Amino acid sequence: MDSDSVPSSPIPIFSTFSSPFDGSPKGNDSTRKTLSLWPGMYHSPVTNALWETRSKTFERLLDPPLDAPPQSELLTKIPSQSRMTILYNFSSDYILREQYRDPWNEVRIGKLLEDLDALAGTISVKHCSDVDSTTRPLYLVTASVDKMVLKKPISVNIDLKIVGAVIWVGRSSIEIQLEVTQPPTAITGGSESVALTANFIFVARDYKTGKAAPVNRLSPETEQEKMLYEASEARNILRKRKIKEGRKEIENGKANGFEALLAEGRIFCDMPALANRDSILLRDTRLENSLICQPQQRNIHGRIFGGFLMHRAFELAFSTAYAFAGMMPSFLEVDHVDFLKPVDVGDFLRFKSCVLYTESENSDQPLIHIEVVAHVTRPELRSSEVSNKFYFTFTVRREAKAMNDGYRIRKVVPATEEEARRILARMEADSL
Repeated sequence: MDSDSVPSSPIPIFSTFSSPFDGSPKGNDSTRKTLSLWPGMYHSPVTNALWETRSKTFERLLDPPLDAPPQSELLTKIPSQSRMTILYNFSSDYILREQYRDPWNEVRIGKLLEDLDALAGTISVKHCSDVDSTTRPLYLVTASVDKMVLKKPISVNIDLKIVGAVIWVGRSSIEIQLEVTQPPTAITGGSESVALTANFIFVARDYKTGKAAPVNRLSPETEQEKMLYEASEARNILRKRKIKEGRKEIENGKANGFEALLAEGRIFCDMPALANRDSILLRDTRLENSLICQPQQRNIHGRIFGGFLMHRAFELAFSTAYAFAGMMPSFLEVDHVDFLKPVDVGDFLRFKSCVLYTESENSDQPLIHIEVVAHVTRPELRSSEVSNKFYFTFTVRREAKAMNDGYRIRKVVPATEEEARRILARMEADSL
């Protein structure tokens, strides 16, 4: 029987640090294999567990046989063959709990984004594997992340489960859906509920030529799987159509209040003393940070791990929302992420953030839409290229808002046509 056809068991996640105290909970030593094959690579509780579980597949990716022939015949797989489950034993492993805890005893969203990307990548490898060591494997990269909505706070004191599988494939692209769930407690009651759903899109490249490569087909079996496949297909078609239509509308220069947006911004630039005090220029909401990408942040292909980039972008977006609102923000959703160019070890990476626009119609939950753009900067060449674009939505924490009753989130206005186009493009995308 094909090993991929056997349902996989849940993968337990353990802390990556040993305890300074006696009697600390530890995982079964027989499952804690060493990772000497991956020195210096990005390590987290989830990446360790995933790479150990799929060690044979990943060994081929570390040193792919470039002279070997490509896969000669595409396979047809079912979603259950790629399905994977990981379990965080937060209730019993207090060291793991401390690795994921944020100041509000909830799971750190930035670290969760890392884990979701790592699991989605492993699922894509599993789907594309032909279980033939004589062929060269495909090079799979994260292309984008679709809307990821947090439906409820994720407690760090309760065990957590992430389940994912391939739900749709194109010629060379794969969509993976992941669901984050937590069991009910005596306080919450009810049944296990989904706290967050995420959709990742990966694209396949030939390791030798770098060109798009076809991936194994997908044949959904259950009604739920068929529904997810059809919804993804429709979403893909709609996204392409909306992008074309949105560009035409924005290029028109008159659509969607383009001139009205600019008019308010011009008052700030030309007559600042008369500008609306409840508004602020987009450029005055900006934050930025920089880093040199290190070998310890690389993925299985030697490039910088996409989850690490999402984590860093999220932390900057959170800080931007905090500095803008003047109150502690609360994460609501990842609107979209684009992986436009790969980021390599040694790259000088600059993250630039701003508040694109706000929505304050609902005074109980004002929305703050943040854009983070990552640039690979090469001072020697005097060049800077956009590698990633991240879009997040925050509100303010209820307890913080209760202490500042009557405070209103300011409106963000553009000072240039380029800023106005960015705002309108994002509003159009968020309305999909």
